[in-house]
Amino acid sequence: MHLILTHEQADFDAIAAMLGVHLLNERAIPVLPRRINRNLRTFLTLYGSELPFVDARDLPPEPVESVTLVDTQSLVTPKGMGQDTLVQVIDHHQLRSDLPAGWLCTIERLGACTTLVVEQVQTRLERLNPLHATLMLLGIYEDTGSLTYTSTTPRDVRAAAYLLEEGASLRIVSEYLNPPLSSEQLQVQDRLLESAQTHYVNGQKIIISCAQAEDLSEEISSIAHKLRDMLEPDGLFVLVQTKDGIRMVARSTSDRVDVSQIAAHFGGGGHARAAAALIRVSPESRKRSKTPPLERTYNELLRILPKFVRPPVTVGQIMSSNPRVITPTTSVTDAAQLMQRYGYEGFPVVENGKVIGLLTRRAVDRAIAHHLNLTAGSLMEAGEVTIRPDDTLEKLQYLMVTHGWGQVPVVSPESGEIIGIVTRTDLLKTLAAANHHPHPERKNLAHRLEAALPPARLALLRAIAERAHTQHLPAYVVGGFVRDLLLERPGLDFDIVVEGNAIALGRALVAEFGGDITTHKRFGTAKWQIGGIRAELAARLNPEANFKAEDLPMSLDLISSRTEFYDYPTALPTVERGSIKLDLYRRDFTINTMALRLDGRHYGDLYDFWGGYRDLQNKRIRVLHPLSFFDDPTRMLRAVRFEQRFGFAIEERTLQLISEARPLLRQTSGPRLRHELDLILREENPEDMLARLEELQLLKPIHPALKWSQTMAPCLRRVLFEPIDPTWKLEFDTDLPTTRMYLAYLVWLNNLTEETLHNIAERLKFPNVLLRSLIGIARLRRELPNLVTLPPSRIVNRLEVVPHSALYVLYCLTQDETQKSLLLRYVTQWQMVRPKTTGLMLRAKGLPPGKSYSRILNSLRAAWLNGEITTEEEENVLLEHLLSLEQSVNRSEIT
Repeated sequence: MHLILTHEQADFDAIAAMLGVHLLNERAIPVLPRRINRNLRTFLTLYGSELPFVDARDLPPEPVESVTLVDTQSLVTPKGMGQDTLVQVIDHHQLRSDLPAGWLCTIERLGACTTLVVEQVQTRLERLNPLHATLMLLGIYEDTGSLTYTSTTPRDVRAAAYLLEEGASLRIVSEYLNPPLSSEQLQVQDRLLESAQTHYVNGQKIIISCAQAEDLSEEISSIAHKLRDMLEPDGLFVLVQTKDGIRMVARSTSDRVDVSQIAAHFGGGGHARAAAALIRVSPESRKRSKTPPLERTYNELLRILPKFVRPPVTVGQIMSSNPRVITPTTSVTDAAQLMQRYGYEGFPVVENGKVIGLLTRRAVDRAIAHHLNLTAGSLMEAGEVTIRPDDTLEKLQYLMVTHGWGQVPVVSPESGEIIGIVTRTDLLKTLAAANHHPHPERKNLAHRLEAALPPARLALLRAIAERAHTQHLPAYVVGGFVRDLLLERPGLDFDIVVEGNAIALGRALVAEFGGDITTHKRFGTAKWQIGGIRAELAARLNPEANFKAEDLPMSLDLISSRTEFYDYPTALPTVERGSIKLDLYRRDFTINTMALRLDGRHYGDLYDFWGGYRDLQNKRIRVLHPLSFFDDPTRMLRAVRFEQRFGFAIEERTLQLISEARPLLRQTSGPRLRHELDLILREENPEDMLARLEELQLLKPIHPALKWSQTMAPCLRRVLFEPIDPTWKLEFDTDLPTTRMYLAYLVWLNNLTEETLHNIAERLKFPNVLLRSLIGIARLRRELPNLVTLPPSRIVNRLEVVPHSALYVLYCLTQDETQKSLLLRYVTQWQMVRPKTTGLMLRAKGLPPGKSYSRILNSLRAAWLNGEITTEEEENVLLEHLLSLEQSVNRSEIT
């Protein structure tokens, strides 16, 4: 075992150097020390899952053969280390004179130890992961004071430049670096720590600290940085009375605390996470107020905080956009149809752009039951109840309790227009989640996205995101791509879902970059065809990057977010435009309902309205709503496919719904069912999926004879994954994956009767070439044991009419070595046996064309196959004999 170690109370330089050594030798294990600096611990809390570091307690009980010691020359002996353990030191400090003689030391006086390792990484690795580059840049910047300390060397600068070229993020670097404090600053820090007061504002932890420091000559921002790391608040406000006035330094660790807005209130500025203000105090103001200036500023800050600190969850985060509304003249019949179609429990009633009431399902049902032909204006609960997107859930809860409305319209604070609706169900789900799982910060997966996609595709994605942003169109990557990104098995293919007009976005992209566009107005989709411009597009995306044209896709789908409803079970959906939330709700399982936003400042934000991330962590397949399988019964097959692919489990409620919806598979069209079965047979473990379908009784509703036995699993895996000898010359005119899929069907259905196979083929709409092979197996399987007793010519006559795919599958299935040998000899030898004589030669001998040709040639071939002739001379003798027989037959027929 090879360990990589460093000193206790490790800093970024130590940990970054460990990472670099691991990248050079991935078998070496980087072991985290017990104590690390606070800012480093924060960094590892966020990014540690994507880094290779190991806790010492998780090391296997194996001997330590070698140790690489970085950024220190002091070794804490690990368990398993002995006298023969080889120790190598990589450090940038002064070489100690008391090191053991056997240690191998690489010591160079550089600004950072990480620089030594980066130089090796640069020469030996082709590319760096951006996160790895960022961590190593942190190591260099921390130990060189962001390249400002006098110990910084040109080699440190060159190493930093290389890391930036490899994608290191300066934003992350600046977020985690802190300069050391002077003794004067430390004294002020102590006074600020003593006075620190904690306040909870809209669910956020806000710390305010005050101190007098009239003689302070150094900056306060470093002190605030240290206090932020020590106290770990959501927002920190440091108020220091200096000779120039009251200096406010603010820091935020939460998107919900924008300190720049608060600093602006006091005449300062900055950005969302760091801001400052100087509040000057005139002699006149001191005379007018008996309250000291520092206390007045403290009180004013407390007063305004609720205005600027956003609550943990706002109405805008849980509402559904673009709500459906009705007018007072809408009839009760029309309202009932809308409620049935969309599944809503109520509709806001709007007149002249203003909410005047709410029509509930209960009122509609009662009116219909009493045969009342009324309008929404007569049936609605009158009122002007609305809420704003930035309001708290507490206010929403108060409105619902006070007015009894289960659906509250959300209005724009600027225009007063209805922009969304929030329901009692939305509120209860959010509150339940908050009680059991504190609401997390919205996750940002930008780093994962950039690490997963090749540079050319990432550049294309960014170009689309920028164009969407300029058109004020929220754009997302959704579904399986996001799921697989979180599972660390990312794919390359993605579609773009747009909240708005995807066709307009597609046309804008064509206008800017070229290519062609194919649109489908009914569904609001566009396919951007870029196959013909890939070389030009690659150059335009980044002229200096030398992207390869083949790294870009041939086309890209742009899809308007939409909702859908089903007129009856198993029907194809009717589609209408909708919000991203409703678009995700129409999908099959929660793990496929996550979206990654791309436009503007939202780049990389994960949107998870339906609990997909939690189910992904819990390895659970959960359907979105109770009628999902009635809407699309093929989702039952898909549930099994995802369960077995990822090693997840279908949760109990979803299993219950599957058992209830199982009969609907009988009504589902064959092509849709076969599509799902095709996908299963293309997976890495189809035998497990088929076994699970059998266990859940999902095969019999497709066809009563359809079943699966694990005894077929070895042969199934053979035809799907093992090399196929070209000698078999399989007749399927398809790509290899499709050929293997057809072979898998042959294995699966090999023991069924011809009649049953015809029925299944008709049910699932098998192509004729597959049906012919299935029938070939069904017929030959019964005859094969008797064929071994026949002469080769009879065997050839029988096997020549059987597709090679059927022969190959029978060869894989049979355990009888004699039968295997027979099939193999036919394919490799017998089928290629042909007589030397040809039809032209027969004609040259004066034999008139006719059936006699085939009789003679077949007789000659049979003689060769059966060993009755072995030379060309013997064939000629037999040929003359056969010709004489034919002539005798001809004379007798004439007579």
